Amino acid sequence: MDTKIKSKNERKYFIDWLRIGLIISVFFFHVGMIFRPEQWHVNSAESFPFLDPIMWWLHLWRMPLLFLVSGVGTYYAIGHRTSWQYVKERFRRLYIPFTFGFFTLVPLMVYVERIENYGSFLDYLPHMFDGGPYPVGNISWHHLWFILYLFIISLLIAPVLNYTKSGHYNMVRGRLIVIISRKMGLNWLIPIIILSQLILRQYFPNSTHALYNDWAYFTYYLLFFVSGFMLFTSDKIINALARDRRLYLYQTIVFTMLLFALPSIFGESSIVQDYSRGITEMVISLSCGLTAIGYFREYFNKDHKLRKVLNEAIYPFYLLHQPALIFVGYVVLQWDITYGMQAVLITALSLVFILSSYFIIKKFNFLRVVFGMKRKKKIEPSKIVNLENTIVFNK
Repeated sequence: MDTKIKSKNERKYFIDWLRIGLIISVFFFHVGMIFRPEQWHVNSAESFPFLDPIMWWLHLWRMPLLFLVSGVGTYYAIGHRTSWQYVKERFRRLYIPFTFGFFTLVPLMVYVERIENYGSFLDYLPHMFDGGPYPVGNISWHHLWFILYLFIISLLIAPVLNYTKSGHYNMVRGRLIVIISRKMGLNWLIPIIILSQLILRQYFPNSTHALYNDWAYFTYYLLFFVSGFMLFTSDKIINALARDRRLYLYQTIVFTMLLFALPSIFGESSIVQDYSRGITEMVISLSCGLTAIGYFREYFNKDHKLRKVLNEAIYPFYLLHQPALIFVGYVVLQWDITYGMQAVLITALSLVFILSSYFIIKKFNFLRVVFGMKRKKKIEPSKIVNLENTIVFNK
């Protein structure tokens, strides 16, 4: 998830800031899920229907954009690695945290959701794999689906990494860059995305995050990832995107208005309305992502001392945010206070829990590894002495 750019001169700071912003937005999105009418892992006794259209619109573009940004980061993370070195690195950064979370964080969350069925967490443990896949059974990976999907995508692209360093690939990529860097040229991605979904959603209509029956949406995210890897690593395309950012913003606004007007246009639900809504959602998904990238490139392509700190913390933050919200939410929702105060306390106390946990995690290499961070290297005593001598000499 958190990938490193090859050198300081090449680092795309706006990609770091965009990734950080997206992960933080996931936290607040899930706070909102507690108070919307749709059933979530924990829910307030009172729901707020006005959240539904907002959450729906946010859901259209947040995760596709996060996959696109992950594709960009992957391109720079590969560097001079071989395919095998890349797979080993992805195994360490993705598969290990996924496995750790699957056997520790997720069972705790499922237990809280079904706490009335068990006397304690110890009573629940023998039943953590009962009943088959969630939501019928207890087997789930909850929010870790994103990490699992990224890991599988990594395995899929690994065999072709050597080809991406070839002259033929660079020739093809160069021709695409020429076409797509033209005015509003990134809209050429829209028909590819739509075509894939028109074919696959006939067989896999729902987003399940369960992988085995989620192939339409898996392909959807794969296309965004590959686009990020192949195209959004070109300075020419990024500069063109920054140039056209207002046009993509206008496109987002127009199609958002169209999306909410569809029921009035078509009246009763029909196949035509369903297809129109699906296509409009896909256009918004790409348009809004392009708008965000364009504006971040224009205004956030600069370094700051907080960037490195946040970039390191954002992976553990993602892993911990949903367990924190479910635990804190379960407790706070039982208090006899206003719903506004519940929302404030759930947000604040969850952040305290996450940050406190992070400060513990960062101190121990075992925890750093299972939460997707790099190991801290021990400085040898001789090097410390040399460093002290250097400081004294420089003085």
